[in-house]
Amino acid sequence: MPELPDITVYVEALRSHIIGHPLERIRIGSPFLVRSVDPPVNSLHGMQVLGVDALGKRIVIACEDDFFVVIHLMIAGRLRWRARHAALPKRTGLAAFDFDHGTVVFTEASRKRRASLHVVRGGESLTQFDRGGIDVFACDVATFRRRLTEENHTLKRSLTDPRLFSGIGNAYSDEILHAARMSQLTWTSRLGDDEIERLFEATRTTLRSWTARLRAEVGVGFPDKVTAFRSEMAVHGRYGEPCPECASPVQRIKYAENEVNYCATCQTGGRVLADRGLSRLLKEDWPRSIDEWEARIGGPGH
Repeated sequence: MPELPDITVYVEALRSHIIGHPLERIRIGSPFLVRSVDPPVNSLHGMQVLGVDALGKRIVIACEDDFFVVIHLMIAGRLRWRARHAALPKRTGLAAFDFDHGTVVFTEASRKRRASLHVVRGGESLTQFDRGGIDVFACDVATFRRRLTEENHTLKRSLTDPRLFSGIGNAYSDEILHAARMSQLTWTSRLGDDEIERLFEATRTTLRSWTARLRAEVGVGFPDKVTAFRSEMAVHGRYGEPCPECASPVQRIKYAENEVNYCATCQTGGRVLADRGLSRLLKEDWPRSIDEWEARIGGPGH
Protein backbone atom coordinates (compact mmCIF):
# COMPACT_ATOMS: atom_id res chain seq x y z
CA MET A 1 0.00 0.00 0.00
CA PRO A 2 1.44 3.43 -0.89
CA GLU A 3 2.45 5.19 2.33
CA LEU A 4 3.29 8.75 3.31
CA PRO A 5 6.39 9.20 1.09
CA ASP A 6 4.60 7.74 -1.96
CA ILE A 7 1.38 9.67 -1.31
CA THR A 8 3.34 12.90 -0.84
CA VAL A 9 5.06 12.47 -4.21
CA TYR A 10 1.75 11.58 -5.88
CA VAL A 11 0.15 14.73 -4.45
CA GLU A 12 3.04 16.93 -5.61
CA ALA A 13 2.94 15.43 -9.11
CA LEU A 14 -0.82 15.87 -9.36
CA ARG A 15 -0.54 19.46 -8.22
CA SER A 16 1.96 20.28 -10.95
CA HIS A 17 -0.03 18.44 -13.61
CA ILE A 18 -3.71 19.22 -13.01
CA ILE A 19 -4.26 22.28 -10.78
CA GLY A 20 -5.84 25.05 -12.83
CA HIS A 21 -7.02 22.66 -15.54
CA PRO A 22 -10.64 21.71 -16.23
CA LEU A 23 -11.62 18.11 -15.54
CA GLU A 24 -13.33 17.34 -18.83
CA ARG A 25 -14.77 14.01 -17.72
CA ILE A 26 -14.23 10.95 -15.58
CA ARG A 27 -14.47 7.57 -17.28
CA ILE A 28 -15.24 4.69 -14.92
CA GLY A 29 -13.88 1.31 -15.92
CA SER A 30 -14.96 -0.70 -12.88
CA PRO A 31 -18.35 -0.51 -11.14
CA PHE A 32 -16.68 -1.52 -7.87
CA LEU A 33 -14.55 1.62 -7.70
CA VAL A 34 -17.14 4.32 -6.92
CA ARG A 35 -18.33 4.09 -3.32
CA SER A 36 -20.61 7.15 -3.25
CA VAL A 37 -23.84 8.01 -5.04
CA ASP A 38 -24.61 11.66 -4.34
CA PRO A 39 -23.21 13.82 -5.83
CA PRO A 40 -22.75 11.74 -8.99
CA VAL A 41 -19.35 11.46 -10.62
CA ASN A 42 -20.47 13.31 -13.74
CA SER A 43 -21.30 16.39 -11.67
CA LEU A 44 -17.56 17.16 -11.76
CA HIS A 45 -17.34 17.30 -15.54
CA GLY A 46 -16.07 20.67 -16.72
CA MET A 47 -14.96 21.82 -13.27
CA GLN A 48 -11.53 23.29 -12.67
CA VAL A 49 -9.16 21.59 -10.24
CA LEU A 50 -8.27 23.96 -7.40
CA GLY A 51 -6.02 21.84 -5.22
CA VAL A 52 -4.67 18.40 -4.30
CA ASP A 53 -3.89 17.24 -0.76
CA ALA A 54 -3.32 14.09 1.28
CA LEU A 55 -5.62 12.84 4.02
CA GLY A 56 -3.77 9.97 5.64
CA LYS A 57 -3.22 7.48 2.81
CA ARG A 58 -5.99 9.04 0.74
CA ILE A 59 -5.57 11.61 -2.05
CA VAL A 60 -8.08 14.45 -2.13
CA ILE A 61 -8.65 16.47 -5.32
CA ALA A 62 -10.52 19.74 -4.74
CA CYS A 63 -12.67 21.13 -7.54
CA GLU A 64 -14.87 24.17 -8.01
CA ASP A 65 -18.10 24.65 -6.04
CA ASP A 66 -16.64 22.82 -3.01
CA PHE A 67 -16.57 19.39 -4.68
CA PHE A 68 -13.94 16.83 -3.73
CA VAL A 69 -12.72 13.55 -5.21
CA VAL A 70 -11.34 11.21 -2.54
CA ILE A 71 -9.09 8.41 -3.81
CA HIS A 72 -7.85 5.47 -1.74
CA LEU A 73 -5.27 3.39 -3.61
CA MET A 74 -5.25 0.57 -1.04
CA ILE A 75 -2.57 -2.06 -1.80
CA ALA A 76 -2.44 -2.30 -5.58
CA GLY A 77 -3.98 0.97 -6.79
CA ARG A 78 -1.75 3.28 -8.83
CA LEU A 79 -2.08 6.58 -10.72
CA ARG A 80 -0.39 7.21 -14.05
CA TRP A 81 -0.11 10.24 -16.32
CA ARG A 82 -0.90 9.42 -19.93
CA ALA A 83 -1.71 11.16 -23.20
CA ARG A 84 -5.08 12.86 -23.49
CA HIS A 85 -7.99 10.41 -23.77
CA ALA A 86 -5.71 7.42 -23.20
CA ALA A 87 -7.53 4.10 -23.20
CA LEU A 88 -8.11 2.31 -19.93
CA PRO A 89 -6.13 -0.94 -19.56
CA LYS A 90 -8.55 -3.84 -20.00
CA ARG A 91 -7.74 -5.82 -16.87
CA THR A 92 -6.43 -3.20 -14.46
CA GLY A 93 -8.15 0.03 -15.52
CA LEU A 94 -10.46 1.50 -12.87
CA ALA A 95 -10.96 5.08 -14.03
CA ALA A 96 -9.57 7.83 -16.23
CA PHE A 97 -9.59 11.55 -15.43
CA ASP A 98 -9.48 13.43 -18.73
CA PHE A 99 -7.99 16.92 -18.83
CA ASP A 100 -7.33 19.30 -21.70
CA HIS A 101 -3.65 18.30 -21.84
CA GLY A 102 -3.55 14.69 -20.63
CA THR A 103 -5.23 11.92 -18.64
CA VAL A 104 -4.70 10.52 -15.16
CA VAL A 105 -5.28 6.76 -15.37
CA PHE A 106 -6.26 4.93 -12.17
CA THR A 107 -5.30 1.24 -12.19
CA GLU A 108 -5.33 -1.64 -9.73
CA ALA A 109 -3.26 -4.79 -10.22
CA SER A 110 -5.52 -6.98 -8.07
CA ARG A 111 -8.71 -8.91 -8.67
CA LYS A 112 -10.02 -8.06 -5.20
CA ARG A 113 -10.79 -4.45 -6.20
CA ARG A 114 -10.07 -2.75 -2.88
CA ALA A 115 -9.25 0.71 -4.26
CA SER A 116 -12.03 3.27 -3.95
CA LEU A 117 -13.27 6.63 -5.16
CA HIS A 118 -15.72 8.91 -3.38
CA VAL A 119 -17.22 12.19 -4.60
CA VAL A 120 -18.35 14.53 -1.82
CA ARG A 121 -19.36 18.15 -1.46
CA GLY A 122 -18.34 20.48 1.34
CA GLY A 123 -15.17 20.45 3.41
CA GLU A 124 -17.04 18.98 6.36
CA SER A 125 -17.74 15.87 4.29
CA LEU A 126 -14.03 15.03 4.37
CA THR A 127 -14.11 14.36 8.11
CA GLN A 128 -15.60 10.90 7.45
CA PHE A 129 -12.28 9.88 5.85
CA ASP A 130 -10.08 11.23 8.64
CA ARG A 131 -8.91 8.31 10.80
CA GLY A 132 -7.53 10.71 13.41
CA GLY A 133 -3.85 9.84 13.12
CA ILE A 134 -1.39 12.65 13.80
CA ASP A 135 1.13 14.01 11.31
CA VAL A 136 4.56 13.19 12.74
CA PHE A 137 5.98 16.30 11.06
CA ALA A 138 3.43 18.56 12.72
CA CYS A 139 3.87 17.33 16.29
CA ASP A 140 6.51 17.51 19.01
CA VAL A 141 7.96 14.58 20.93
CA ALA A 142 5.52 15.08 23.82
CA THR A 143 2.52 14.72 21.50
CA PHE A 144 4.16 11.73 19.84
CA ARG A 145 4.69 10.13 23.26
CA ARG A 146 1.06 10.65 24.33
CA ARG A 147 -0.27 9.18 21.12
CA LEU A 148 2.12 6.22 21.16
CA THR A 149 1.33 5.24 24.74
CA GLU A 150 -2.40 5.97 24.95
CA GLU A 151 -3.02 2.32 24.02
CA ASN A 152 -0.77 -0.60 24.89
CA HIS A 153 0.17 -2.43 21.70
CA THR A 154 3.28 -3.67 19.97
CA LEU A 155 5.30 -0.99 18.20
CA LYS A 156 4.46 -2.51 14.82
CA ARG A 157 0.74 -2.26 15.51
CA SER A 158 0.88 1.26 16.98
CA LEU A 159 2.99 2.80 14.20
CA THR A 160 0.69 1.45 11.49
CA ASP A 161 -2.61 2.24 13.22
CA PRO A 162 -4.19 5.14 11.24
CA ARG A 163 -6.06 6.22 14.37
CA LEU A 164 -2.70 6.97 16.00
CA PHE A 165 -0.32 8.02 13.22
CA SER A 166 -1.04 9.18 9.70
CA GLY A 167 0.43 7.58 6.60
CA ILE A 168 2.69 4.87 8.07
CA GLY A 169 2.19 1.32 6.85
CA ASN A 170 3.92 -2.04 6.82
CA ALA A 171 6.93 -1.09 4.71
CA TYR A 172 8.04 2.10 6.39
CA SER A 173 7.29 0.85 9.89
CA ASP A 174 9.89 -1.87 9.25
CA GLU A 175 12.36 0.77 8.11
CA ILE A 176 11.59 3.09 11.03
CA LEU A 177 12.04 0.36 13.63
CA HIS A 178 15.30 -0.75 12.07
CA ALA A 179 16.57 2.84 12.13
CA ALA A 180 15.51 3.12 15.78
CA ARG A 181 17.13 -0.26 16.63
CA MET A 182 13.89 -1.45 18.20
CA SER A 183 11.89 -4.67 17.97
CA GLN A 184 8.46 -4.74 16.37
CA LEU A 185 7.25 -6.70 19.38
CA THR A 186 8.15 -4.16 22.05
CA TRP A 187 5.05 -3.11 23.97
CA THR A 188 4.49 0.63 24.00
CA SER A 189 3.80 0.66 27.75
CA ARG A 190 7.35 -0.53 28.39
CA LEU A 191 9.15 2.25 26.54
CA GLY A 192 11.29 4.75 28.39
CA ASP A 193 11.52 8.43 27.47
CA ASP A 194 14.87 7.95 25.73
CA GLU A 195 13.48 5.14 23.59
CA ILE A 196 10.43 7.20 22.63
CA GLU A 197 12.63 10.13 21.64
CA ARG A 198 14.79 7.78 19.55
CA LEU A 199 11.71 6.37 17.83
CA PHE A 200 10.34 9.87 17.22
CA GLU A 201 13.54 10.96 15.48
CA ALA A 202 13.82 7.71 13.51
CA THR A 203 10.22 8.08 12.31
CA ARG A 204 10.70 11.62 11.06
CA THR A 205 14.15 10.98 9.59
CA THR A 206 13.09 7.80 7.75
CA LEU A 207 9.94 9.30 6.25
CA ARG A 208 11.70 12.55 5.34
CA SER A 209 14.66 10.83 3.67
CA TRP A 210 12.46 8.46 1.67
CA THR A 211 10.19 11.29 0.55
CA ALA A 212 13.26 13.21 -0.67
CA ARG A 213 14.58 10.10 -2.42
CA LEU A 214 11.29 9.45 -4.23
CA ARG A 215 10.89 13.14 -5.07
CA ALA A 216 14.33 13.18 -6.69
CA GLU A 217 13.53 9.99 -8.59
CA VAL A 218 10.36 11.47 -10.10
CA GLY A 219 11.75 14.94 -10.81
CA VAL A 220 9.27 16.97 -12.85
CA GLY A 221 7.58 13.83 -14.14
CA PHE A 222 4.97 11.53 -12.64
CA PRO A 223 5.63 8.57 -10.29
CA ASP A 224 5.49 5.36 -12.31
CA LYS A 225 7.40 2.99 -10.00
CA VAL A 226 5.43 3.09 -6.76
CA THR A 227 6.22 -0.06 -4.79
CA ALA A 228 6.62 -1.20 -1.21
CA PHE A 229 9.74 -3.18 -2.10
CA ARG A 230 12.86 -1.21 -2.94
CA SER A 231 16.40 -2.54 -3.06
CA GLU A 232 17.66 0.49 -1.15
CA MET A 233 15.54 -0.37 1.89
CA ALA A 234 17.35 -1.64 4.95
CA VAL A 235 15.11 -4.58 5.87
CA HIS A 236 11.64 -4.47 4.33
CA GLY A 237 11.29 -7.10 1.62
CA ARG A 238 14.95 -8.11 2.00
CA TYR A 239 14.62 -11.46 3.74
CA GLY A 240 17.92 -13.33 3.76
CA GLU A 241 19.92 -10.39 2.44
CA PRO A 242 22.60 -8.71 4.57
CA CYS A 243 21.61 -5.91 6.91
CA PRO A 244 23.32 -2.72 5.67
CA GLU A 245 24.49 -1.94 9.20
CA CYS A 246 25.86 -5.25 10.49
CA ALA A 247 25.68 -7.67 7.51
CA SER A 248 23.55 -10.17 9.46
CA PRO A 249 20.83 -11.80 7.32
CA VAL A 250 17.48 -10.02 7.45
CA GLN A 251 14.83 -12.11 9.18
CA ARG A 252 11.16 -12.50 8.27
CA ILE A 253 7.92 -13.39 9.98
CA LYS A 254 4.97 -14.09 7.68
CA TYR A 255 1.41 -13.82 8.88
CA ALA A 256 -1.80 -13.71 6.83
CA GLU A 257 -1.27 -11.17 4.03
CA ASN A 258 1.60 -9.40 5.74
CA GLU A 259 5.15 -9.97 6.86
CA VAL A 260 7.57 -8.39 9.32
CA ASN A 261 11.19 -7.83 8.31
CA TYR A 262 13.88 -7.09 10.87
CA CYS A 263 17.53 -7.53 11.75
CA ALA A 264 18.02 -9.75 14.79
CA THR A 265 21.44 -8.29 15.53
CA CYS A 266 20.35 -4.65 15.35
CA GLN A 267 16.83 -4.92 16.75
CA THR A 268 16.27 -7.94 18.98
CA GLY A 269 19.61 -8.47 20.69
CA GLY A 270 20.48 -11.35 18.39
CA ARG A 271 17.27 -13.26 19.07
CA VAL A 272 15.51 -14.69 16.02
CA LEU A 273 11.76 -14.47 16.52
CA ALA A 274 10.06 -17.82 15.93
CA ASP A 275 7.23 -17.87 13.42
CA ARG A 276 4.90 -19.76 15.69
CA GLY A 277 5.45 -17.56 18.71
CA LEU A 278 5.09 -14.32 16.78
CA SER A 279 2.03 -15.58 14.98
CA ARG A 280 0.33 -16.22 18.33
CA LEU A 281 1.16 -12.69 19.42
CA LEU A 282 0.01 -11.13 16.19
CA LYS A 283 -3.32 -12.92 16.42
CA GLU A 284 -3.97 -10.87 19.52
CA ASP A 285 -2.43 -7.58 18.42
CA TRP A 286 -2.71 -7.51 14.64
CA PRO A 287 -5.58 -7.86 12.15
CA ARG A 288 -5.36 -11.05 10.15
CA SER A 289 -6.17 -9.38 6.82
CA ILE A 290 -6.55 -6.00 5.17
CA ASP A 291 -10.32 -6.45 5.22
CA GLU A 292 -10.28 -7.10 8.95
CA TRP A 293 -8.10 -4.02 9.51
CA GLU A 294 -10.52 -1.82 7.59
CA ALA A 295 -13.45 -3.27 9.50
CA ARG A 296 -11.67 -2.67 12.80
CA ILE A 297 -10.97 1.01 12.19
CA GLY A 298 -14.34 1.64 10.53
CA GLY A 299 -15.07 4.37 8.05
CA PRO A 300 -16.43 4.53 4.51
CA GLY A 301 -15.41 2.00 1.90
CA HIS A 302 -12.01 0.34 1.59
